[in-house]
Amino acid sequence: MTSRLLLATLSVLGTLAAVDAIFGQREATDARFRIFRRTRAKREASQGNNTAAARGASLCVRTVEASVLESLQRNTHLHEFTGDYGSSIILSWVGDGTGIILALTTYSPSLSWLYLMSSKLYRSEDSGKTFKDITDVIGNANLEQQFGINVGPGNSKRVILTSFMQVDQRHVGKLFMSSDSGIHFDAVELAFLPAQQIVYHSSLDYLLVTCSNDSLWLSLNFGKQWTKIHDNVQTFAWGPGITIFFSTHPGGVKIDRKGALFLKRTEDLGKTFTIISNNMYSFGFTGRFLFTSNVEKLGEPRVIYVSSDQGDNFNQAQLPSATEEQFYSVLQADEEMIFMHVDDEGDSDFGTIYTSDDRGLLYSKSLERHMFGRNGKNDFTNVTSLRGVYLTNVVDEDEKIKTVITYDRGGEWSPLKTPVGAECAANEEKCNLHIHGEYSKYTDLVPMLPLSDPSAVGLIIAHGSVGSSITSIGPDIYVSDDGGYTWLKTLEGLHHYALLDSGGIIVAVEQRRELPVKTMKFSTDEGQCWNLYNFTDEPIYFAGLASEPGTKTMNVSIWGYREVEYNSYTWVSITVDFEELISRDCQEGDYVKWLAHSTDDDEETSAENGCILGYKETYQRLKKNSVCRNGRDYIVAKEQSSCQCTKFDYLCDYGYFRQENTSDCIEDPSFKNKELEFCLEGNEEQLKTSGYRRVPGDRCEGGFSPLRSEQRLSSKCEKTQKSKDMTVVTVVSAVILVLALVGGITLIVKKYVCGGRSLIYRYSALQQRDDETCIIADANNTDRTFHDDSDEDLIE
Repeated sequence: MTSRLLLATLSVLGTLAAVDAIFGQREATDARFRIFRRTRAKREASQGNNTAAARGASLCVRTVEASVLESLQRNTHLHEFTGDYGSSIILSWVGDGTGIILALTTYSPSLSWLYLMSSKLYRSEDSGKTFKDITDVIGNANLEQQFGINVGPGNSKRVILTSFMQVDQRHVGKLFMSSDSGIHFDAVELAFLPAQQIVYHSSLDYLLVTCSNDSLWLSLNFGKQWTKIHDNVQTFAWGPGITIFFSTHPGGVKIDRKGALFLKRTEDLGKTFTIISNNMYSFGFTGRFLFTSNVEKLGEPRVIYVSSDQGDNFNQAQLPSATEEQFYSVLQADEEMIFMHVDDEGDSDFGTIYTSDDRGLLYSKSLERHMFGRNGKNDFTNVTSLRGVYLTNVVDEDEKIKTVITYDRGGEWSPLKTPVGAECAANEEKCNLHIHGEYSKYTDLVPMLPLSDPSAVGLIIAHGSVGSSITSIGPDIYVSDDGGYTWLKTLEGLHHYALLDSGGIIVAVEQRRELPVKTMKFSTDEGQCWNLYNFTDEPIYFAGLASEPGTKTMNVSIWGYREVEYNSYTWVSITVDFEELISRDCQEGDYVKWLAHSTDDDEETSAENGCILGYKETYQRLKKNSVCRNGRDYIVAKEQSSCQCTKFDYLCDYGYFRQENTSDCIEDPSFKNKELEFCLEGNEEQLKTSGYRRVPGDRCEGGFSPLRSEQRLSSKCEKTQKSKDMTVVTVVSAVILVLALVGGITLIVKKYVCGGRSLIYRYSALQQRDDETCIIADANNTDRTFHDDSDEDLIE
């Protein structure tokens, strides 16, 4: 199936205008939130249902033994939210490892008049085994799903609830703040209407929010008093310390007039301001990098500027410029480097990934034809269980979508290996594993993204299919225990899954679409074999799995709903606790040493085997046949040793690319016989290179050492961003463009659906304003209406 046909099959794209960059990163997802919604339950199976039962038996699946069954039944806890017919429920974990959960049930506007009910607030102190209705603690105020529950970072115990009320024929906001994990709340009426969720400072009781008229408000005492610090604010972000960055549009210029924005900074909580960029389209702050996308002259392509000193100095990133039909997207950024996607010209659905140096300025081509759908979704995935590993999908020359993987932070990409024992169709010339990512989840092809965690070393669980390219038919569950080098098909059909006890337990529940479920599966050997457990006698319509953020917990909750009378449903939570079943603490003999990135077919010498980014890592990891508990205090043990430098410790430098199937960097023909010059801190720099630059963060020693230098020229840059003493700014008329958001710099497409209940993940603390008649749609819901009316710049 060609990429265009598959993209059309997977998504209803609609007509989208040109888009631009909003800066952020997928790691900003707050894992402490889950939102479930009720779908329209049907009494017959849908024609598209693709269950394992319909397609044949799974692989190694067995019924639990009698003693195991007895233990599980003793530790299975049912909670029914009797009398609560809310169409959605929001879960929020308060603190880390506290077992405290707040749950908010709400109604879509289209249903609230029918039930004449308002939201309800519940609290659990035992990881979801029981809940207590605490709606009266906040005076039975009606909370909306849109901003709902907002918890503070880490173990702060801070919680903010937001409601809206009418005072003197005007709508205002009301906050309920708690500093003791929701036991007590203090109420404050606001003089403004919040336009988003309130954004916490990382460590202080400082809060920021924009209101409906685009003014920026600050609280220094956890919401008790608020001060307006600036008008006409487009987006904002906390910087280091008490620094605040925000973009602002001059008075009289509409909020959608991008390219005419100023970027301002305050380092004294709004007493004084400094303009650090002008003619700006959007900005973002992530890691230690401050980005701006600028329109330097009306009608010209936009360019990216980067600052690593909080806006004192900006330098132009050495990247292709973006026209009105193109966009930038920061796929991932940390303290060392940046993965940047630049859209190709034309209606292509793909672009090029570039990787930066450690300053975020010089970029090298990493991967061409990287798939990036017109709905703003892409499949770039950071495999957090093993350093240096990333997965994504590309559109091949024959317009088929295929999965590629890198083990060295984008230095080299390769197809995934065929899983052991995989059966390939007779007409397939090549047979590789292809992984479904964010694009497939957004289009309801799969219910979950690939899952990994640093505490579960090397472990990845994901939906995939085997063949010459990805297909929209019949994804199954695959597991890798070595960071993506090898894979095993472990379950057939669509599933929700969760990692518990640092990967010692994997839990899965089959997605049955409109059919009720009563069985869960769990594995204690990294997915080689699965145990079946009926967690309820009375099946429920399944909405999703929920467990404490991270993988330390031994509890998992299965959320769903039951029909209590004709066409009326109530929420049900069933929590299974594995602590009694797996009660033995792991001992030294339960672990085995494992050299990461080691391959059996490695043709290099043993000294180089396992060398990635300049060093080796040998881990202590749990044996597959050890049924024991890692425990909440488990810390991954590892030993490191440096390696000798080779060409694989280098990326191809600016103006060079890596020749296929080799480690050699070849000069780009378009750069041949040209001087490589770039601007750094206002001065022209000339790059002298043999084609290689060290991968940021690489720690190799000795060995291959290519020549490379940067020489400062006498001339100043013709164009450079001004530093913090800039006081006069010329405003240039901007082109009206439409943005859409997906985690980082992407499209913003508002998704709505009237009624229903299903599972979604809250990716951002900054939520769009809901439509008057619909609620934000679940990525799994196929009954969608797209509203191409958003031009909001949302920054984490």
